[in-house]
Amino acid sequence: MRIAVNTRLLIKDRLEGIGWFTFETLKRICIQHPEHEFIFFFDRPYSNEFVFAPNVTAVVLNPPARHPVLWYIYFEWSVYRALKKYRADLFLSTDGWLSLRSKVKTINVIHDLNFEHFPQFLKFSHRLYLNYFFRRFAQRADRIVTVSEYSKKDISDLYHIPLEKIDVVYNGAHELYAAVDSGVKENIRKEYSGGHPYFIFIGSLNPRKNLANLFIAFDLFRKSHKSATKLLIVGQKQWWNAEIAKAYDAMEFKDEVIFTGRLEPGKLNELLSSALALAYVSLFEGFGIPIVEAFYAETAVITADTTSMPEVAGDAALLVDPSSVTGIANALYTIDTDETLRLSLIEKGKIRRTAFSWDLSAEKLWKAVEKLM
Repeated sequence: MRIAVNTRLLIKDRLEGIGWFTFETLKRICIQHPEHEFIFFFDRPYSNEFVFAPNVTAVVLNPPARHPVLWYIYFEWSVYRALKKYRADLFLSTDGWLSLRSKVKTINVIHDLNFEHFPQFLKFSHRLYLNYFFRRFAQRADRIVTVSEYSKKDISDLYHIPLEKIDVVYNGAHELYAAVDSGVKENIRKEYSGGHPYFIFIGSLNPRKNLANLFIAFDLFRKSHKSATKLLIVGQKQWWNAEIAKAYDAMEFKDEVIFTGRLEPGKLNELLSSALALAYVSLFEGFGIPIVEAFYAETAVITADTTSMPEVAGDAALLVDPSSVTGIANALYTIDTDETLRLSLIEKGKIRRTAFSWDLSAEKLWKAVEKLM
């Protein structure tokens, strides 16, 4: 069988959540199924590291699809023509976008519908495109894959998709994530936090990640309690807006917030494993990969009690209302002072993490493919 795949988010040194899902699942699937041919559709020059096996053919389609007009041209013209040219039997899209013109059988991976719930965080042109097309993409797909039971129900409810048409495939964690020894922790803290303990946030710095409330809560925590614990922020300021800037600028303890920028997985694991806890109190997540990464790095987790995060965390995290600054501050204080609870959460995380691996993800994604064979 000839399977065409939308791989436009496989970008060297710039893999994010959906990119990692694409990379880790396809790498395994292509190697494990040499009897099938895979045609990867890129929208820019690609790295050979993404050509996972001899049965993979990489194709660059134009134009680079990075805003609504180009999205439309890329999928409704370039992808449509390529599916016909390469005589694809099935089209697998790992980022939610499809060609509505194509009649090829399609599996669409829709990770979440955050834009439906928080449209104010998107540019008007992006919001207009997503609101119009994603419902149609979902209804056009022969099967849908998503990354949590929460997102499965959300897609079904909002787009009127039968639940039996949707498969859940959880994310995993990079194989590098693991606990580090005390010597590494000491060196990391010396390098990044002046030798002090710290909480860590990992993700894109956009309003949906609730950074404004995290900053206010951290400031309240430091004002209310004698603690030298700092806050590390890992990620790019791509979506940094006025609300986040205002909260940060108003902080009394803003000098205790350390921005690292984007980090490669090996260094990120060292920082995560050396942290007191992951502080991940997002307003909305279709999954929340950093939660699972923290489980593998053997670090306690503070996360939100909304959307998919309780599903992923299970009993292995301290859950808080992301809209409550006081609640977040109290959770920071609890982790900072209650070592017994922190160690208990770490032990529960070791058990919980067994439900999440890229091997399991690839296996379940392939089962979805087999349903359309």
